[in-house]
Amino acid sequence: MADDNISVDYNQMPPKIIFPENFNVASSFIDRHVEEGRGDRIAILGEFGSINYNTLQENVNKYGNALLDLGLSSGDRILMMVKDCPDFFYLFWGAIKAGLVPVPINTLLRSADYQFMIEDSGCSLVIYSQESCKEVRSALEAIEGKTILSYLIEGEESLDVLARKASDHLEVVPASAEEDCFWLYSSGSTGRPKGTVHSHKDIPVTCVYYAEGVLGLTKEDICFSAAKLFFAYGLGNAMTFPLWVGATAILSAAPPSPEMTFSIIEEFKPSIYFGVPTLYAAQLQALNYSDPDLASIKICVSAGEALPGDIFRRWNKKTGMVILDGIGSTEILHIFISNFPDDVKPGVSGRLVPGYQAKILDEKGEIVDQGVSGALWIKGDSVAKYYWKNPEKTSKTIKNGWINTGDTYYQNESGYFVYCGRNDDMMKVGGIWCSPFEIEAKLIEHPDVLEAAVVARADGDQLIKPEAFIIVAEGVTGGDELAKRLLEHCKGGLARYKYPRWFNFVDQLPKTATGKIQRFRLRN
Repeated sequence: MADDNISVDYNQMPPKIIFPENFNVASSFIDRHVEEGRGDRIAILGEFGSINYNTLQENVNKYGNALLDLGLSSGDRILMMVKDCPDFFYLFWGAIKAGLVPVPINTLLRSADYQFMIEDSGCSLVIYSQESCKEVRSALEAIEGKTILSYLIEGEESLDVLARKASDHLEVVPASAEEDCFWLYSSGSTGRPKGTVHSHKDIPVTCVYYAEGVLGLTKEDICFSAAKLFFAYGLGNAMTFPLWVGATAILSAAPPSPEMTFSIIEEFKPSIYFGVPTLYAAQLQALNYSDPDLASIKICVSAGEALPGDIFRRWNKKTGMVILDGIGSTEILHIFISNFPDDVKPGVSGRLVPGYQAKILDEKGEIVDQGVSGALWIKGDSVAKYYWKNPEKTSKTIKNGWINTGDTYYQNESGYFVYCGRNDDMMKVGGIWCSPFEIEAKLIEHPDVLEAAVVARADGDQLIKPEAFIIVAEGVTGGDELAKRLLEHCKGGLARYKYPRWFNFVDQLPKTATGKIQRFRLRN
């Protein structure tokens, strides 16, 4: 085994992770499996076939060398607008192994967003898939005063062509556990995305604490994530988690949908399935007229946004499976509060993942009493180092190892963490703080509602009241009669001040590509 691999003491709780002085994370996730005799095991599955760990290492080395052959220097940033495919793995890990900094970017953005991130990051290279070609090239053309090196990931004159000509031997560049390793841009659920800088240690921490500690992931598992690789949640689910234990990842570049996910599950038989609340809701609707074989799945996971209890209950009734809901973030890299296989409660985010600490603070920065809501702060070894070129936001958000998640929570009498909404989304109605998520969860219980979002709106007297935006279920028509039924439904489970005063029936809700509702756009 290479001398820069990690050792983990599993006899402690949480397990103690020991990082050597020289530590480049690519050694533990790519080289280790070959060195320990697991090279023939399947690392990646998909319509492209299967790729074992030997082939993965070979291509990682080729891509790393191809990047260095382009003249890139240690610490240079590489923006990746790359679809879910094996080349994503090769580029991401090849960059890290070569001492470069990969920055996965949402593949569904427009040119203005790409231009912002290219300029904000100060990147030296942009790599993109054909599907993002038009928007990326438009962004590159709009940048003045600097020529940015760019390549398609595959096709003629692509990075893939350069990699095929490169050496398959690459010495890992020395690094340290605390050194900058990769970035992710926040999803922009409350405004402009921020470059979030992670170190080499952050990836293995999430794997040990959550993948192994909560999910019990082993080399025998097959992981399928509907959430894409550019999303922190998907990056763990579909790449770092399986690579940590020597398991198998299923990849698909197709947009997530019930039909796509059911087809993948039936063909490749994953044991662990990672979804998001909006997709579980759509899958439930599809299960009314389809009967896919889901028998291979032993664990379902949800994150990205809190899972309404009604979706949990309906999924359990329909499939016989439970969904482990949890909360994670780009800044903390993956899930830090979760339900557990032996401790599942619908409608709550669960308990702390061992290895993380939490505190809930009021507006004065003081810890609240149990049952009182406030800002959730988290401490743990996977917290991002800082926001790129944003010292003011860094100093406000990250303090002494603690990070303000931006979420409002309370702990109930049993100690479970209950989600109330984003801090910016909370509304004060009649002098009482009100959670949009609580109202949304009640609306989703109604069979005529597929999705719901609630925001604050001032009435004629400039008093704040809840306003609802509804996507109706298939075959249902929105209108005054449905609004009356939904109001009556809310009266059956909500305090009077929480009733929506306005109902808007819409075809879609504004969301980030990771599925989070952008409520601030509904308030505009």
